[in-house]
Amino acid sequence: MKPARTRREFLNLAGASLLIPMLDSPLRAAAPAPCSPVGIGRCKSYEPAAVLRELEALMDRIGGLRQVVAGKTVAVKVNLVGNVREDTLGKAANRTYQVHPSVVLATAALLDRAGARRIRFLESTHQKQDFEPYLHAAGWDLNAITATKTPVEFEDTRNLGKGKKYHEVKVPWGGSLFPAYHVNHSYVDCDVYISLAKLKNHATAGVTLGMKNNFGVTPIALYGQNEADENSTSSRAMFHDGKGRPADGLPQEIAPDSPRRPTFRVPRHTVDAVGIRPIDLVILDGIESCSGGEGPWVPGGLKVQEPGLLIAGRNPVCTDSVATAVMGYDPMAASGTGPFPGDNHLALAAALGLGSNDPRQIEVVGLSLQEARHPYGWEPRERNA
Repeated sequence: MKPARTRREFLNLAGASLLIPMLDSPLRAAAPAPCSPVGIGRCKSYEPAAVLRELEALMDRIGGLRQVVAGKTVAVKVNLVGNVREDTLGKAANRTYQVHPSVVLATAALLDRAGARRIRFLESTHQKQDFEPYLHAAGWDLNAITATKTPVEFEDTRNLGKGKKYHEVKVPWGGSLFPAYHVNHSYVDCDVYISLAKLKNHATAGVTLGMKNNFGVTPIALYGQNEADENSTSSRAMFHDGKGRPADGLPQEIAPDSPRRPTFRVPRHTVDAVGIRPIDLVILDGIESCSGGEGPWVPGGLKVQEPGLLIAGRNPVCTDSVATAVMGYDPMAASGTGPFPGDNHLALAAALGLGSNDPRQIEVVGLSLQEARHPYGWEPRERNA
C-alpha cells in the first residue's frame, strides 16, 4: 500500500478542512473500517474501444475481475434515474446524469471475458414500458451488449419483475430506518453485485455515487405508497420525508418519531440499502457528468462537468470517498458542511465499519488524487444537519 498522505497533503488536494463528523446518530464502529484499493483512470471519450481499454486497465489495477466473477451470476445495478429521453444542458441524459451505454457495454464485455456465468442489468424505473425498449431509448445497443458467450438479461426491479415473490432481507446491524426490507429476486439471486453509477452531486445526499445508486434496490411497488401496487410509478417518499409507510405485512419503521427531514432519512436509507444488498464492486462513470444535483428536476440549475475519468473499487465506502475527494470535497466533512446538506452517509457507513472514508488511509492506483482532482464547486444553498 502507498504511504498514507499527510493531513496537509490531503487538504491541498481536496480543498476542504478535515472536520470530525458530528452526526446525529448512535452508530459506533466495532473495529477499524476496512480498506481496499481504488483505481482512477483517464478516459476523455465515450468511444467504446477507449472505454473498454481504460476500464480493463482499472480492473487489473484493483486486483482483476476473474477471481471475483468467474462462474458466478453477476447483477449490475445501473443509474438511469429520471427519464432517459429527457436531455439537459444541451446534452443527452447519458452524458450528464445517467450512466453512458459505452460504460455498460464495456462492463458486459469484461464480465464475459472474466468468465461470469450470467449477467443481469438492473434498474428500478418510474415507467410502465417494457424494460428493453426503454433501454434502447436510453441509447443502449442491446445487440452489442448481448453479443457475449455469457447470457445477458435485463430486469426492471420496480416491482416483482420476472420473479414470483419478494424476498425479505434484514439489515445486519438492525437498521437505521427499517430493520428489514423486501426486494426483487434479482438482488438475492446473484453471487456478485456491481453498482454502476455516475460521478455527480445529489441535492439531499450531497454526492450520489456507488452507495447512493443502491438506494433504488427497494421496489416502489412496495415502498411508493401505503399499499402494495405492482403498477406504481411513484417515488419512495417514505425514505425521504417519512410520508406514508410500507403496506401491512412488511417490516415497519423502527422509530416512527425520528426526524422526518430528508437530510436525516436519505443518508440512513442509503447505508441500510448497502446492508441489505452489499456491493462487491463500484464502477463510476465520470467521463462526462453534471454538478448541482442528480437530475434536471433539481431547482437551481445544473452545470456540465467533464472530468474525463473512470473510477472503480471493491469497497463502496472507500471508492465513494475517493470519488468525493476527486470532486473537490472532503468525504470526512461534518454533517451540514461541504457538499452534505445534512448527515454525511460516508461517515455513517464508516462508523458502522463498512469501509474507510479517510482518503489518507486508502490506496489509490492509476492516477493520483492530485492528477484526477476535478472540483465540482457546488455546495447546497440550505443545510439542516
